[in-house]
Amino acid sequence: MAVKRSIFEEVGAKPATGPQGGMIDAKGRGARGAIRIWLGAIFLLVMAMIVLGGLTRLSGAGLSITEWKPFSGALPPLNPADWADAFAQYKASPQYRIENQGMSLGDFQYIFWWEWSHRQLGRIIGLVWGLGFLFFWLSGRIPTGWTRRLLLLGLLGGIQGAIGWWMVSSGLTGRMVAVASYRLATHLGIGFIILGVTAWFMFQMGRTEGDLLQSRRQREDWLYRLASVVMVLVLVQVVLGALVAGIDAGRNYPTWPLMNGHFFPEDAFVVANGPAWRAFFENAGLVQFVHRMTGYLVFLTGLIVWFRARNSAHLATRRAFDLMALMLVAQVTLGIFTALYAAPLHIAIVHQLGAVVLWVLVLRARHNARYPQVGSIRKGTA
Repeated sequence: MAVKRSIFEEVGAKPATGPQGGMIDAKGRGARGAIRIWLGAIFLLVMAMIVLGGLTRLSGAGLSITEWKPFSGALPPLNPADWADAFAQYKASPQYRIENQGMSLGDFQYIFWWEWSHRQLGRIIGLVWGLGFLFFWLSGRIPTGWTRRLLLLGLLGGIQGAIGWWMVSSGLTGRMVAVASYRLATHLGIGFIILGVTAWFMFQMGRTEGDLLQSRRQREDWLYRLASVVMVLVLVQVVLGALVAGIDAGRNYPTWPLMNGHFFPEDAFVVANGPAWRAFFENAGLVQFVHRMTGYLVFLTGLIVWFRARNSAHLATRRAFDLMALMLVAQVTLGIFTALYAAPLHIAIVHQLGAVVLWVLVLRARHNARYPQVGSIRKGTA
């Protein structure tokens, strides 16, 4: 059948074949939707891990298992002899000898299940990552350029497991009745980094490579840099919060805005048998003071960035920063109530969960600044 030609077409010219869009996404785009669901499952598990870790710490259960068995430890004690052996190992720990002398087997089982569940959830996260990665890799469904990024996620998980034992081991020597606060802070900080990397990858997988490339041309670098400042400050505040939890500093100074009538604690640099610099890790007043001051800094910086973000040319970006600012106000309010009520378990956990939500919303706003979702004036999305 002859191809119809325009009367204005030059002789010898090849007929037009129409636009060939999507060339960037046509090659190596992989199973982006399925991988995003897999990352979402990992995200939820890591978030649950952070909350469960907080409950384990606040319940004093973190030192109930005194050995690290990544594989064989997946099975809990299954008979009275196994329970007696696990209890005997705990009795040799400083926490039992100094703080929990005379504890019953039933009380030990209560704290044991908290720590075992925390470790078991870590194993489940590793399994979900490993099986998912192998499936997508062996089936050739990983998008071009993403294999190393997804491997990085697994590497961070492995490092986190090792840091977890490094943290626990600090509470099994000398006269320690809890883990070292700076190791706890490191452990929680890495957990938030893993959560953030997972969330960022989910944001990326939610859009095509072509869309990301096109939107990056309209990125707002000034806003991206400001959001990066907020991101760093929030992470620092999370680490400082772990230092507070590590020495139960949240249960001291249940007043606000002053600390028992003083702006700065009177005994801020008093530490037992050590140099003054250790007060930044061991003195409850100084640790809580630094946490409070950093909280004010995060709050003011976040609101300034939100105010500047109102000048963004993109509606989706402005809305993302609106949500960040709302959560920032909510989190500061939760922090004040946590201090006023001396960090009871239920309020402290809600405060920690609020930090997770704020962290993700800051990352989402930052992602929108770098990869704007271009709206339409006609549809009212610009």
